[in-house]
Amino acid sequence: MEIDLGKLPFDLDFHPSHQLVAAGLISGDLLLYRYAADSTPQRQLKVGAHTESCRAVRFINEGRAIVTGSPDCSILATDVETGSAIARLENSHGAAVNRIVNLTESTVASGDDDGCVKVWDTRQRSCCNSFEAHEEYISDMTFASDSMKLLATSGDGTLSVCNLRSNKIQTQSEFSEDELLSVVIMKNGRKVICGTQTGTLLLYSWGFFKDCSDRFVDLSPNSVDALLKLDEDRVITGSENGLISLVGILPNRIIQPIAEHSEYPIERLAFSYDRKFLGSISHDQILKVLAFLKAYTEIE
Repeated sequence: MEIDLGKLPFDLDFHPSHQLVAAGLISGDLLLYRYAADSTPQRQLKVGAHTESCRAVRFINEGRAIVTGSPDCSILATDVETGSAIARLENSHGAAVNRIVNLTESTVASGDDDGCVKVWDTRQRSCCNSFEAHEEYISDMTFASDSMKLLATSGDGTLSVCNLRSNKIQTQSEFSEDELLSVVIMKNGRKVICGTQTGTLLLYSWGFFKDCSDRFVDLSPNSVDALLKLDEDRVITGSENGLISLVGILPNRIIQPIAEHSEYPIERLAFSYDRKFLGSISHDQILKVLAFLKAYTEIE
């Protein structure tokens, strides 16, 4: 199914237990839709969340609220049922908020255009960790819950590992020749995969982050803007040329294309809570919700 959002979307997220999907638009609006396999998606909410674009969107508090981030430097929590504002942090960052990811039940992390990463307690509505991790914008983040490590990629071409227990930047990679745009952890925590501006996937071995241990150079001539882990051996990639592909890691191979957005760059990918649907957003202003058929999960 396809949802015409009417404006360029920057992020999407699925509700953790219901058939709801949220998207943040360049206009600053937050949209919420209810979807089902055999019916037209229905818009549930439209909220003017920010004075500038809505770049980051995440459900929090078991799906009762949506937190959004913006270049206006604010972070807003919105009630899912009513659309009313729960809390707004006007100067959450010193620069544009570019990315928000969930950590634990009561914490999220945000990254800004100056390379700063902050961790927030959603119940106390306060910042509990801050890391001056990078020199350029934070493009993506992922969390290793077992070790309490927050990994971030940046336009400065480096990968950072922030230790939330010690409140320190544990390590940072050497500068690559490329902007790092997306990141996932795979192979049962042994490998970290980063998408880059030139289309190469960089593979880092856990604990050895200074330089990548492998490169997958045959994936795409275009930037890999989005990565979504399917399982420990396969990842879904979204590229600047609009292609969404299923890719194997070690051995590195393109398994098959899954979908496309008519040559428009892919912004984000996400799974529904039950992993039955794959969501994608693109510069074509379309939110696609693809029934992620069992056939895809059984491909070897």
